[in-house]
Amino acid sequence: MQNAYIGYHFTVEPKELGSEILIAELGELPFDSFIETESGFSAYILKDLWNENILADIYILENPEFKISYSFEEIEQVNWNAEWEKNFDPIDVDGLCHVRAPFHEKTNAPFDIVIEPKMSFGTGHHETTHMMIQHLLEMDVTGMKTLDMGCGTAILAILAEMKGAKPIDAIDIDNWCYLNSIENAERNNCQHISVYEGDATLLKDKKYDLIIANINRNILLNDMQTYVDCLNPGGTILFSGFYEQDIPFIDASCTEKGLTFVKKIQRNNWVSLKYVNS
Repeated sequence: MQNAYIGYHFTVEPKELGSEILIAELGELPFDSFIETESGFSAYILKDLWNENILADIYILENPEFKISYSFEEIEQVNWNAEWEKNFDPIDVDGLCHVRAPFHEKTNAPFDIVIEPKMSFGTGHHETTHMMIQHLLEMDVTGMKTLDMGCGTAILAILAEMKGAKPIDAIDIDNWCYLNSIENAERNNCQHISVYEGDATLLKDKKYDLIIANINRNILLNDMQTYVDCLNPGGTILFSGFYEQDIPFIDASCTEKGLTFVKKIQRNNWVSLKYVNS
């Protein structure tokens, strides 16, 4: 018997930017799946984790720059595979890396990653994932000991292994992401990825040549010193999961801790930053 869910169906104008911001805010709550629709998106939360005031502190709902309406319903059972098959599109990054579900046809891209979407992958991840993939495609990561922090579905860890990084630790605090990452690492025949459920407290006494952290501004700032302590001299750290207006906060924290800025990638209002431990 599957758990009951509460499904919210949002209509958002303007759709793209509004949906990204709203999904980011909902991601701070126990919503565990987001599915794009023609006029916005649907978001799902376990009924046991829901209350009638759960949207009370969602800022964008009160922002006059966006027009957002919604309805919600209780759903006894959800056929997640059917939902994702209807709504999940492959990601194509510069023709070099394709991220696809098992029901999509294989492509000739040099890096072909197969992800079982399930409930830990949503439209809100596309922009940040795309940029982090771009960073990795530009790098020679051969033999780099790597950390994928906030790994989600382990897309970035899988690409890092495909490009020669090893060993790789993939960590996420969410149990669905943890389980899905294990499955996806196996699905892509990865031999050097270890998946852990938890947060930055797992990083004590760890050292890495490359850290990938696609989370959100507040968590990045809170855990920044831990990341820097884990980064070997000359190592690289890639950040994403935040907006252009967040850059001064991230940059100030990085600079204060001795990191040197290298590059910024931007897609719409999302950004990704690259630093080295000089």
